[in-house]
Amino acid sequence: MRPDTEAELAELVAGQNEPVRIVGGGTRGIGGPETAINTTGLSGITLYEPGALTLVAKAGTPVVEIEGALAAEGQQLAFEPMDHRGLLGVTGEPTIGGVVAANISGPRRIQAGACRDFLLGVRYVDGTGQVIKNGGRVMKNVTGYDLVKLMAGSWGTLGVLSEVSLKVLPKPEAMATIAIRVTDAMTAVRALSTALKSPYEVNGAVYDPKAGFAYLRAEGFSDSVAYRVGQLQAELSDVGEVAPVDASDDLWRAFRNVESFQGADGDVWRISVKPGDAPEIAARIEAEKTLFDWGGGLIWVLVPKGTDLRSRLGAFDGHATIVRADDETIERLGRFQPETAGVAALSKGLRQRFDPRGLFNPGLMG
Repeated sequence: MRPDTEAELAELVAGQNEPVRIVGGGTRGIGGPETAINTTGLSGITLYEPGALTLVAKAGTPVVEIEGALAAEGQQLAFEPMDHRGLLGVTGEPTIGGVVAANISGPRRIQAGACRDFLLGVRYVDGTGQVIKNGGRVMKNVTGYDLVKLMAGSWGTLGVLSEVSLKVLPKPEAMATIAIRVTDAMTAVRALSTALKSPYEVNGAVYDPKAGFAYLRAEGFSDSVAYRVGQLQAELSDVGEVAPVDASDDLWRAFRNVESFQGADGDVWRISVKPGDAPEIAARIEAEKTLFDWGGGLIWVLVPKGTDLRSRLGAFDGHATIVRADDETIERLGRFQPETAGVAALSKGLRQRFDPRGLFNPGLMG
């Protein structure tokens, strides 16, 4: 089912009696019922005001179309959403609705914020077929702001997005990256944390154990970037060899899309954890490959197929999510970290309120 208008979407949902899978470009690897509602018919930028740093687009609009329109005006999506296609081995075009529904956010999240932090307003169809509008087109309009944020990261379980309003930002004039040779994860995370606590406005902090380097990124006006990078090099020189890196754009795209895992056999997980706990967590899981982003707050993990990573982790302060695995593994382990009893009750109540008939992506969130 591929509605071309919001009214058609509402009519489809109102007349639906069986569970459905909500998909856009189909690039995030989410399975579910065979019957699907595809939002790609709801496509197009409906409002773009560069001077107001505001963009409104229908949920099925390809991300590449939005990024192209923004680039033409020297602007960007500051949360630099990840493209999952290479990692998952899928085709299709990622849509802005999918980015919002999954709250997809890249390395710049540590400084700029996540996708949900740039979401100004939404339009969506709830489980009764009713069209809901929430939020606005400017940040000062906070009507129902919590509800707007609630839709980000709900993975289509609370409603079918039809339109989103986003705050955008100017593209930086310059970018620079430095690499610090480190001997282990503890040293790397300590160096990344030092940089992130500094006044030098670091907006990318990654550790690649295979390469043996920690990487830091700074963006902004050219003179400011040059000064800040110079200060970081001086202050971190006692950690290990520090040197600038060429091809920064390619490097951070590779980190954002976890290109080092692409084509590798095995299951891919992501672990959200306190950065200070990351070295011990990584040692505990004995993964085939790891990649630390967000200063250690996000660990990408490659393990043999079927591995119960949560059992390896045991009790820890964070959560582990399956990003790539076969259907049997996902069915057995659950894609998302099991919720505590209290949180599970709240989640169930929300889904009952938004989708009382249990139509949307059933079972996805537990």
